[in-house]
Amino acid sequence: MAEEQEKKTFDWLPEGMEALADGEYDAIIMGTGLKECVISGLLSVQGMRVLHMDRNDYYGADCASLNLTNLYKKFNAGNPPDNIGSNRDFNVDLIPKFIMACGNLTKMLLHTKVTRYLEFKSIEGSFVYKGGKILKVPATPEEALKSPLMGLFEKRRFRNFLLYVDAYDEKNPETHKGRDLTVMTMKQLYEEFGLVPDTHQFISHAMCLQLDEAHMNQPALTTVKELQTYCYSLSRYGTSPYIYPVYGLGGLPEGFSRLCAIHGGTFMLNRDVDEIQYNDKGEAIGVRSGNEMARAKFVVGDPSYFPKEKVRATGQIVRCICFLNHPIPNCGDLESAQIIIPGPQVGRKNDIFVCSLSNSHQVTAQGVYIAIVSTKMEGDNPDKEVVPGLALLGHIMQRFTTVATTYEPVGDGNSDKSYISSSFDASSHFEGDVDDLLSLYKRITGKDLDMNINADSVEADY
Repeated sequence: MAEEQEKKTFDWLPEGMEALADGEYDAIIMGTGLKECVISGLLSVQGMRVLHMDRNDYYGADCASLNLTNLYKKFNAGNPPDNIGSNRDFNVDLIPKFIMACGNLTKMLLHTKVTRYLEFKSIEGSFVYKGGKILKVPATPEEALKSPLMGLFEKRRFRNFLLYVDAYDEKNPETHKGRDLTVMTMKQLYEEFGLVPDTHQFISHAMCLQLDEAHMNQPALTTVKELQTYCYSLSRYGTSPYIYPVYGLGGLPEGFSRLCAIHGGTFMLNRDVDEIQYNDKGEAIGVRSGNEMARAKFVVGDPSYFPKEKVRATGQIVRCICFLNHPIPNCGDLESAQIIIPGPQVGRKNDIFVCSLSNSHQVTAQGVYIAIVSTKMEGDNPDKEVVPGLALLGHIMQRFTTVATTYEPVGDGNSDKSYISSSFDASSHFEGDVDDLLSLYKRITGKDLDMNINADSVEADY
């Protein structure tokens, strides 16, 4: 029987070529990054036949979690020192990001029930850098009144602003108080409440998670909704609005891969794609790997699998993975934290993100802390770009630096049946990347993913 399956043949197979796996699929997905794995899980649940391939012998692609040996090997750093801990104690994310507790990624995890494969813990603190100091981000009216981020009168104005945002309901005009947030810009809304530019900056960057100043002259509604998600997530879990999987982010793509496999998906690791094949109309119809071929109605993948003319570069991101033997100073000895350095605070256009993790999330050995500093490159010296973030860390035992070029698709995929995800952004959270994932899903299926699930119902003790 197995021999018969191996010899499966099709009219479209050229002489000398063999069928790759089952030969014919609805979708071929390339790369096991988080976005690709979410898509393969969702498509397989809808009954599609999915072939999922990756050139690496591990899940996660660019967002994999590596043990100590693999991490040192990736950066050609020789053998790990003996005093740093055992190999199995480490799960170091190449692209570390926190998950907004009540945000869209959590809704996707619940929607697909992938939460059953994972355990989450909250991140202990959320901070913003202002005037040379690391300060806790307030997100409740009560906390705002105690915050050193603002003077006394500004605190009252900020409290009134938060109360307005908390009560605001898009569908209930009474809560709008005469303001049309589909027209009024974010800058105008801040000014309506008398808030000063410094306050605009920390609300927008540290709470609404805006990456630059473009939103200030756009309608306020989207930014206000982002602030509501932040405050709601914080009130839900107390210490910060973020959660993170125990044993690292590598568990996320694996969870969605498991979902796909349960629904009949085929996975092939350590199998590169030598060629994406197109028909006379320029539509992708399949892939070739060595002397094997498979056909599909469309292909999905990260930018690294597609011809150069299908993607365009959008910039570069520098990421520094640092091993510390202490928590980040001036954050209250926390086991995990996020610090956002708004770009304008350090003379930059783009924000710098610092996140730290430790043994409490099972990603390092006891007594070792990981801090990752990341930002979008504005010059050509990566070390210089991350100096403000590295300066907050204290003594660094070991540092690994990467510079990655980011890409986005040139087209939406409908004309060439090639649906391409965008590279992960420089932030230390998933909010922007989830927007890309939802867009990718809509381009493939023609419909929005139902996100009406309540993100409160994760059955875990955070």
